[in-house]
Amino acid sequence: MFHRESGVFKTSYAADMALYPLPIARWTVAFLAPLFAVLLPLTLGEYYLSILNLILIAVVGAVGLNILVGNTGQISIGHGALMSVGAYTAANLVTRLDAPFWIALPAGGAMAAAIGAVIGVPSLRIKGLYLAIATLAGQLIIEWTINHVPWISGGVQASIDVPRPSFLGIQLKTQAQLYLFLLFFAAIAIAGALNLARSRVGRAFVAIRDQDIAAEIIGIDIFRYKLLAFAISSFYAGVTGVLYTYYLGVANYEQFQITVSIDYLAMIIIGGLGSVLGAILGAIFVTLLPIATRWGLEGLGGLIFSQADLANIIPNLRLVMFGALIVLFLALEPEGLNRLWRNIVNYFRVWPFSY
Repeated sequence: MFHRESGVFKTSYAADMALYPLPIARWTVAFLAPLFAVLLPLTLGEYYLSILNLILIAVVGAVGLNILVGNTGQISIGHGALMSVGAYTAANLVTRLDAPFWIALPAGGAMAAAIGAVIGVPSLRIKGLYLAIATLAGQLIIEWTINHVPWISGGVQASIDVPRPSFLGIQLKTQAQLYLFLLFFAAIAIAGALNLARSRVGRAFVAIRDQDIAAEIIGIDIFRYKLLAFAISSFYAGVTGVLYTYYLGVANYEQFQITVSIDYLAMIIIGGLGSVLGAILGAIFVTLLPIATRWGLEGLGGLIFSQADLANIIPNLRLVMFGALIVLFLALEPEGLNRLWRNIVNYFRVWPFSY
């Protein structure tokens, strides 16, 4: 039988709030750590590692957006623009000042956090759909600024080539090397979000999400914590933009348009709002969806459509599937993939009994 809590007694508040309160959780992490850090980069080919690299980058951005939307209840459609802020900040530091990645990466996150806090100022007076429109305005303003200020991007639709990061004098070129580089920052992002949820700040975020007026009555500074949520989420977005830039070797505004913001919203909605695991599952699902769609259409659609037709069908079908999945999860399972996983875990927790 599978009784995870059997024989585990908590005698203090600290033990109850531990990051891994149950032994099986610690054993699972101890098993998965060498699997992801050693076995996968040694066994998978370059193509599959490149897919994993995209997933790791998406995980960082989805976890950050989930802090704002899922934990704090503040809707944002400007995540892609904040990623571009981090990307161009790092690109300029690297190309103009020859800054190493351990300076460029936090600097990109800090710049995005500062701008994200400014975008979050209207959240004191507006919320819901109106706040979404305000963040959408921020997305458009940032896109226009990057495109029309040559000092930032070099001109309209300009790109900045960025060399791959170097560690201990070794430039990271292979997909395996980049995988370990991205895995390190993804692990830090996940650990930071998990610890934030257990802290006083994380509990204040949840109180604001559930009922901001009641939270203010019990002494929570609404304006301070809303801005802090925007800043933390924007820092994650900026770091995600820097990781994209380092991975692709170029900073270009087309990588961070409004469709990217919608993709990240889809990740946390499909994965499950308010859950770090949900953000991870959503990032995996949304990243793999267009790849699986392309494989399926190329394998089966080739029997019906020509190659020219497939080139037009695949991008449009991806958008249709995104919209359908968001509506489906909102209607049938608002808590997303995370809830489905919890149902599986709860089943085995009480198995073979029904209670």
